[in-house]
Amino acid sequence: MKNDISFPQSTIKFLTALSKNNNKEWFEKNRMRYDLELLQPAIRFVIDLGEKLFQLSPNINAIPKIDKSIFRLYRDVRFSKNKAPFKTNLGLYFWEGRGKKMECSGLYFHIEPKLFFLGAGMYQFTNDQLKKYRNLVSDPAAGKELNDIILKLLKKKNFELGGKTYKKTPRGFDPNYKFNELLLHSGVYVFYESKNFDELNKKGPVDFSFSVFKDMYPLHKWFVENLV
Repeated sequence: MKNDISFPQSTIKFLTALSKNNNKEWFEKNRMRYDLELLQPAIRFVIDLGEKLFQLSPNINAIPKIDKSIFRLYRDVRFSKNKAPFKTNLGLYFWEGRGKKMECSGLYFHIEPKLFFLGAGMYQFTNDQLKKYRNLVSDPAAGKELNDIILKLLKKKNFELGGKTYKKTPRGFDPNYKFNELLLHSGVYVFYESKNFDELNKKGPVDFSFSVFKDMYPLHKWFVENLV
C-alpha cells in the first residue's frame, strides 16, 4: 500500500481491543485509534485496490467512504438481542450493477481479529432476482455456463461455494434437472477464508486481494451480465 500505516496488522489490533471493550465510552476515548488504525487504512485500501479492480471492469464501484465501499462499524441493535454497539470486523465492498449496492453483485473483503475472507457474487437475491435467477438457471445453456464457472472456481485456492439454503427443488421446476443444485440457492457466491494473515502480508494485502478477486471475477461478471 502507498501509505505507511501497517495494514491489516494495526486494524486487527484495534478490532481485538474493541471486541474486549465493546461500549461507546471506550470507543469515544479511542476514536483517534479508530481513525488511524481502521478508517484511514480502509480508505487507502479501497483506493489502491479499486485502481487494480478497474483493470477488470471500469464500472466497479470502489468508493472510499463509510456506507459506500466501507461498511459502517456501528451495529443496528433495534431488533437484536445482542446490544453490543459495534461490529468487531471490517467489511469492504466493491460492487457493480444498475441497482442498489446490496442488490448488486460484488467483491467483498473482510477481516476480524482471527481470520479474513474474500468473496465474490451475490449473497442474497431479492424476490424478483430469485425468480429471474431460477428462470436463467433452468435454461440448459445458461445453467451450464454458470455451473462451469463455479466448478472451475472450486478447483482454485480452496474456494468454497455459499448461498445454498433450500432443501427441495422450488415448485414448478424439475427435480431431475441436470443443474438442479443451483436451484437450491437464495444467493450464489464463492469465498476464500483463512486464519493465516501471513498470506496477506507476504504479497501485500492489495496485491493478494486482487489476485483472488481476479480468479473469482468470472462469477461476478456472469451476474452483472445476466442478473443485475
